[in-house]
Amino acid sequence: MKNSLLGGYMSNLLLELAKELNNIEVNIVEDEIAVVKMNRPKALNALNNDTLNELVSIFDAIKEEDAIRGVIVTGEGRGFVAGADIVQMQNYKSIEGRQYAGFAQSIFNKIENLEKPVIAAVNGYALGGGSELALSCDIRIASTKAVFGQPEVGLGIIPCFGGTQRLPRLIGPGLAKELIFSGRQVKADEALTIGLVNKVVEPESLMEESLNMMKTILTNASKAIGYAKVAINKGLEMDLQKGLELEKDLGALVFATEDKDEGMNAFVEKRKAVFSNK
Repeated sequence: MKNSLLGGYMSNLLLELAKELNNIEVNIVEDEIAVVKMNRPKALNALNNDTLNELVSIFDAIKEEDAIRGVIVTGEGRGFVAGADIVQMQNYKSIEGRQYAGFAQSIFNKIENLEKPVIAAVNGYALGGGSELALSCDIRIASTKAVFGQPEVGLGIIPCFGGTQRLPRLIGPGLAKELIFSGRQVKADEALTIGLVNKVVEPESLMEESLNMMKTILTNASKAIGYAKVAINKGLEMDLQKGLELEKDLGALVFATEDKDEGMNAFVEKRKAVFSNK
């Protein structure tokens, strides 16, 4: 059984789930950060149906577990995720292809819409569905060994797990078209230059840097982080005026939280805030 769960008290749901995983490991760091590691290294962590189903269960459990405040997604071995399982897909026709794309999109939407910060710690190949998985995360930190790409057109298909939508929103339509039309691979240094990743680090420092960034984020109020994420993500789908209205509405919600009172009182009293995440 390829899984482990470390740390303090967790919900029965997450505990029971961890015992059943075969393709993904879940580790809990300091009782509040879930490290989700894709663990099919011989297949470069390619996304088969079983792995996708495990991702659904994991992120459903994380959503319900208030103690988990942030998530880091990474991969075992040389791959982050080197695409979908081509052997599994090769006999699909239109109906099956649409259903498969819809299923994967729903999972990546679940990650993107989680009101908790999600960092992709990209350790190696992030191709096809792997690149799309990274795109669904909030922040991407890449190892110098990371390689990104959308090679689908070379297989006679298109990116169907969100790549045609999230990639141009991140790096612009012109560059996204070049990468998708050509299928060329992008190494970590270029990924940083074009804004595909936030930071590039040496392989041995990847998890440390990812955890440090998450810990820095989590010094702040969780509800504020969650609402800020909603404001940014949903605002990108709206015109500016509607986005500003959304920002105002979410701002009103955070003004009603206990953490708003604690944060402002701590500032006035010149002390460090102790947030309750309420």
